[in-house]
Amino acid sequence: MNVSSEALPAPSPVRTVLTWLYVPGDRPAVVARALASGADVVLVDLEDAVAPDRKAYARDATAELLTDPSPGPSPVHVRINALDGPLAERDVRAVAGLPGLAGLRLPKAGGPAEVRDVAGWAAEAGRAGIALYPILESALGVERAYEIATATPSVRGLALGEADLRADLGVYDEAGLAWPRSRAVVAARAAGLAPPAQSVYADVRDLEGLAASCARGRTLGFLGRAAIHPRQLPVIEEAYLPTAAEVRAARDIVLAAPTDEGALALPDGRFVDAAVVAGARRTLDLAERRRV
Repeated sequence: MNVSSEALPAPSPVRTVLTWLYVPGDRPAVVARALASGADVVLVDLEDAVAPDRKAYARDATAELLTDPSPGPSPVHVRINALDGPLAERDVRAVAGLPGLAGLRLPKAGGPAEVRDVAGWAAEAGRAGIALYPILESALGVERAYEIATATPSVRGLALGEADLRADLGVYDEAGLAWPRSRAVVAARAAGLAPPAQSVYADVRDLEGLAASCARGRTLGFLGRAAIHPRQLPVIEEAYLPTAAEVRAARDIVLAAPTDEGALALPDGRFVDAAVVAGARRTLDLAERRRV
């Protein structure tokens, strides 16, 4: 797809994150392959993907990886163990100060105090301000979504952990998650954060189902998705990239509105305001991924 650059603003220098690939922290060879997968962010997991008797090894192997300031072409985040358990603090203190770490994922986030605790442990390890991404996996976490999102300036985004959330809520189909999903999107926006990424799609062979699920997530306001296998990455990226029609519409709006000030009428009679113009600019920034 080619987008005319005539009179358009320069694209954003920051690549929008669409794909987040989970990989078990106790399997260094698999982590190495994940780093070469093309995922926007690699999520090294110390929690659910690691058996209890492998936790210490996973932590040590991940710490060794992160001693390299550039462990791979993609930023590396670490999902620590549950905030309501005994291992979270040990995980943070082991990895937070290492140069190869770009962020921490915080599972089982139930309130702002837990998030501030993590920020404090990271600061004591030498990384004040490390990016934190709390994961909402319970009814309590969802109820406190905005408090969690604003717990500390270190919070850069929210996520849902839908497997645990389903169990906590006792729901068995998509309809039961509609409100928690919207709650996460609204809380992130209200806190000035980027839109949340969707939770993982567990069936790695069902790529058609994944694409359809991503399409539904996009209509709810999510941006991008976590994955558990590299084959899911191109499906997620394609689902979240703007269509040719969306790019044309965004280009028309931006060309007609050189500034974001006030409402104006487009040649076809539609009125647009500053928020619509800003959204059009985001669409064009995202469309630049097809050029890379």
